[in-house]
Amino acid sequence: MSAPLAGVRVLDLTQLLPGPLCTLQLADLGAEVIKVEPPKGGDAARGMGQAEFSALFCMLSRNKGSLAVDLKTDEGRALLVSLVRGADVLIEGFRPGVMDRLGLGWDALNAVNPKLVYCSVTGYGASGARSMLAGHDLNYQALAGTLDQNGAAGEDPVSGNFPLADIAGGALSAAVAVLAALFDVARGGAGRRVEVAMADSATVLNVPAFAGLAAAGGKLPRGEDFLAGALASYGVYRTADERHLAVGAVEFKFWQAFCQRIGREDLIARGHLSGEAGRAARAELADEIRQLPLAAWIARLEGLDACVSPVLTLEEAQADARARGVAFAAEHPLFGAYPGLCPPFSISGHAFGVRREAPRLGEDNARLYAEAGFTEADCQRGN
Repeated sequence: MSAPLAGVRVLDLTQLLPGPLCTLQLADLGAEVIKVEPPKGGDAARGMGQAEFSALFCMLSRNKGSLAVDLKTDEGRALLVSLVRGADVLIEGFRPGVMDRLGLGWDALNAVNPKLVYCSVTGYGASGARSMLAGHDLNYQALAGTLDQNGAAGEDPVSGNFPLADIAGGALSAAVAVLAALFDVARGGAGRRVEVAMADSATVLNVPAFAGLAAAGGKLPRGEDFLAGALASYGVYRTADERHLAVGAVEFKFWQAFCQRIGREDLIARGHLSGEAGRAARAELADEIRQLPLAAWIARLEGLDACVSPVLTLEEAQADARARGVAFAAEHPLFGAYPGLCPPFSISGHAFGVRREAPRLGEDNARLYAEAGFTEADCQRGN
């Protein structure tokens, strides 16, 4: 069996995290992904202007090629148009209107290749009052309500180190839409224009909080929802050695088993209370867990099926991921060691592998220029 996306060519004009993470999923599924990069510096994630490679770039750019071309030149645009004729997908992350001004918008490229799936990843969408504003994950989460709900009751919102809007919106939502459009093309449909706004994605994926808002009657203070700190049975607790234990025993059977194991049967009937009663139960459990270090709790809860886990440090999580086979020790021939993370899926008949490491800037220029009918001199000018 071949890779699911074998034979699919993707032109990736995106940079940094959202778009490149989307195309990484496609590359790992067998697609030929060509990073189309500006010749001066390339993708901003390469080394943030200081080097050709970074750990982030290596993690996001395996199994991809690189074409360094200036799309502000006639030659650069002509080269891209030529490549579009044989491409299946184009993904771009410019602000709305940029591709149209370059003569590379949806209408222009759809005329060149009616089967093309053309995906635009933006912060706030192609239209509307915010469409032309700059933004990052923090801004998108601020508008989506996710930031407001992150943090303890009475404290400030906490942004965290997981860019939800970038990943769930700009990467995974885009990948889902692109794959759906590709499926339709494969069964005889026309090319599609796909638009993904990261602020919108973060908003519509914020299902639990909006459900909680409805249940609360229209007002939901930070830390007061079922999954945000209102219940003793679902929360993070500090141990004696300043580590933490995550208790996710939402279902009664899990909470009962947990309370019985730690000898606090008196908490069984109080684990799912909210409001003042819930806070009191949570405080009692916090005092209990504070009595022992994390290692002691791990030993005490060994074998218990109750949705309770140690909160691992990032280093511990990496080691645990390697033990589970979802992370590996990666080595780039020029950059060196970097964290290798496997695709978050497995498909029968397709084994994940690193076919090539992150490319040098313009590594595929000669091949792609020749394919498009350009000369070696054109290639040199393109660099």
